[in-house]
Amino acid sequence: MTAEERRKGIEQVLSQSPGPVSAAALARRFGVSRQIIVGDVALLRAAGAAIDATPRGYVTRRGSVGLVRQVACRHAAADMEQELNIMVDNGCTVLDVAVDHPVYGQLTGALHLRSRYDVQQFVVRCAEARPLSVLTEGIHLHTLICPDEAAWERVRAALAAAGFLLEEN
Repeated sequence: MTAEERRKGIEQVLSQSPGPVSAAALARRFGVSRQIIVGDVALLRAAGAAIDATPRGYVTRRGSVGLVRQVACRHAAADMEQELNIMVDNGCTVLDVAVDHPVYGQLTGALHLRSRYDVQQFVVRCAEARPLSVLTEGIHLHTLICPDEAAWERVRAALAAAGFLLEEN
C-alpha cells in the first residue's frame, strides 16, 4: 500500500466512523506506526481535509444537525466536569472549547463530547494536563450543537443556576 492509498484509507475510516478513532487504532489497521498516522493526518489537514483531533482521537467534521450556539462560561477547573455534564445531559454536543490568549489570540481545542461517558473520559485525560481555561482565569467559550431551542435554553438556565454562565454585568 502506498502512502497516498493509506491516507485515502484513513479518510474513509474516519468518514464512516460514528465517533473518534485514535491514531493507535489507525496504526494497527494500516500496519504502520502511530507517528506515521499523525504525519498522514497532518498532510491530509494541510490539503484541506476536515479532520479534527479530539482527546479521544480523530473525527471528520460533518454537517451539524441542530442549532450551533456558543456559550461563555467561567468557573474553577474543579467545576469542569459539572459544567460539561450540564451540556450533554440537556442533549447538546460540546464541539470545542476556546479561550482568548493575550499573546496567541484565540486558542481552540476540539472536544466532540456527546455523553457523560465522553465527559468522564475527557476529565480523566485532563488529570495529565491542565485545561485551556486556566490560561484565562476560567473564562472560556464552548461551541455546542443543540437539538432545538428548548435544549439551548435549558443549558443556559442550568449553567446560570450553577454560577458558570458568564453574563454581562
